[in-house]
Amino acid sequence: MATPELEQEIKQLIIDSLKLEDVTAEQIDAEAPLFVDGLGLDSIDALELAMAVRKKYGLSAQADDDKNRSIYSSVRALADYVEAERAKASQQQTPQS
Repeated sequence: MATPELEQEIKQLIIDSLKLEDVTAEQIDAEAPLFVDGLGLDSIDALELAMAVRKKYGLSAQADDDKNRSIYSSVRALADYVEAERAKASQQQTPQS
């Protein structure tokens, strides 16, 4: 499960990368949908957000990956994905004894 700090960081990433001038991080519900309802992002926003996530966290998903819909469904889902990928990466870097 992602930390509130990571969720806040992702909210700010969304605001900055999509240039959402009239939205603050506090206004974004971590569990609300990012697309259509909720924040109301569209497919172009999805591409820009995916590029921002790749740049900031070094994570990329394939365009045709069925998991993308769930990964990018909400701030919380995206934060959980980032946290899980970080955990996997740290386990792979830990030498076996």
